[in-house]
Amino acid sequence: MGVLSNLRGSKTGTTTATQDGLPISNGFSSIPKKKWSNLMPLLVAIVVVAEIALLGRLDMAKNAALVDSWADLFYRSPPQDDFPLESFASDRVSEPESCEEWLEREDAVVYSRDFGKDPVLVTGAEKEWNSCSVGCQFGSNPSKVPDAAFGLAQTTGTACVHRSMESAQYYSENNIALARRRGYNIVMTTSLSSDVPVGYFSWAEYDIMAPVQPKTENALAAAFISNCGARNFRLQALEALEKTKIKIDSYGGCHRNRDGRVDKVETLKRYKFSLAFENSNEEDYVTEKFFQSLVAGSVPVVVGAPNILDFAPSPSSILHIRELGDVESVAKTMKHLAENPEAYNQSLRWKYEGPSDSFKALVDMAAVHSSCRLCVHLATIIREKEEQSPGFKKRPCKCTRGSETVYHLYVRERGRFEVESIFLRSGNVTLEALESAVLSKFSSLKHVPIWKVERPESIRGGDELKVYRIYPVGMTQRQALYTFRFEGDGDFRSHVKRNPCAKFEVIFV
Repeated sequence: MGVLSNLRGSKTGTTTATQDGLPISNGFSSIPKKKWSNLMPLLVAIVVVAEIALLGRLDMAKNAALVDSWADLFYRSPPQDDFPLESFASDRVSEPESCEEWLEREDAVVYSRDFGKDPVLVTGAEKEWNSCSVGCQFGSNPSKVPDAAFGLAQTTGTACVHRSMESAQYYSENNIALARRRGYNIVMTTSLSSDVPVGYFSWAEYDIMAPVQPKTENALAAAFISNCGARNFRLQALEALEKTKIKIDSYGGCHRNRDGRVDKVETLKRYKFSLAFENSNEEDYVTEKFFQSLVAGSVPVVVGAPNILDFAPSPSSILHIRELGDVESVAKTMKHLAENPEAYNQSLRWKYEGPSDSFKALVDMAAVHSSCRLCVHLATIIREKEEQSPGFKKRPCKCTRGSETVYHLYVRERGRFEVESIFLRSGNVTLEALESAVLSKFSSLKHVPIWKVERPESIRGGDELKVYRIYPVGMTQRQALYTFRFEGDGDFRSHVKRNPCAKFEVIFV
């Protein structure tokens, strides 16, 4: 207190002597009052520092930090709503973490089951794939209850799987609704509405982009039909075409007029048209008859799946006989194309320019073997059940600062198991922003689409990613490819708000 009292005393002191007729002051009393008041702030600051040094003998570095921490209380914005107090560090140098950083940390989960160490176990079949994005074991393990089994299993906790590539018109259990009523939890058929579709096409099996060869046969079309008891009208269609003067070389057991001991695809390459007549007219039931015609560069004339155009490499690449009444018009088109090379070549234009994105998106699915896709499906169900259990960690899934909310979403490529984080801000929760965020995320990861190795080199494209569909995890491939669409940005926003930490799958083409 000595320094402070001395200063205060000098302010009120009186004149004690004179020199050359001028008064001599004992302090600051001779300074004009205006100047004295201007110096007061500086003097007070000096006094405060001196007092702290003399009385407290405190570490000046600690005091500086203390002063800064007080300043932080005034100049740092307080956290709001979903954004936590803990996210504001006391370190005055570093910035508070962003919503995205906080969500990455707070939404992180360590699941009870590590599929790398404890793979999905399926009994009743052998392993049929080279690699899989999730731990996947086919066979038996006496020490473990299997996650799934082919057939109607009796073990509690084991899913029953039904798999078949035959038509439901011949095998009633292939009807999805009937299979479920019989106790099957997972259905694997050619139907895109089944849980894990199994189809006849794969890039590895068919050289779909094989070059077109000259059409050297006199007959317009070739047919390979051996089951003469088909439950559709395919034999009647063949006979009806012949009545319109369409010449057909038949190599199969039905209406045979050529030796059938030939290589089918190599033979089809010499014909302008191929009769891809299935044994039943069932949605999504499209067999090798159709795909071999495409490989051969012979325009397929189809009797079969009512939605065969979904499987066409381009809209003009096939002819479809939906019912017997269509035979006459289809025969007329065949004759027109056969007589006009330019028009016929338009039907095969996809062979030179590549098939449509819709075709690629459909058949790319088979780049992942159906057995692996079964394991991905099972692992996804196991994770979803854990997330819905009462003891599962509650995740915020969104973060609000001020008037803006950041939503945490998860995306994975179709055919893969693990997901990647993306974030959308409340001012831009749109379908366009979703696609942009997905492209940005996967591009930053230098992601290689799962079909890249399987596709013919001529249609693999470059390194740039292209989104074909984004849809919620859990949808069937029929929904994902053909029937599901968000009804605008409003519908998408509602989905994000209704589904915390919403998960999506993306199809790249």
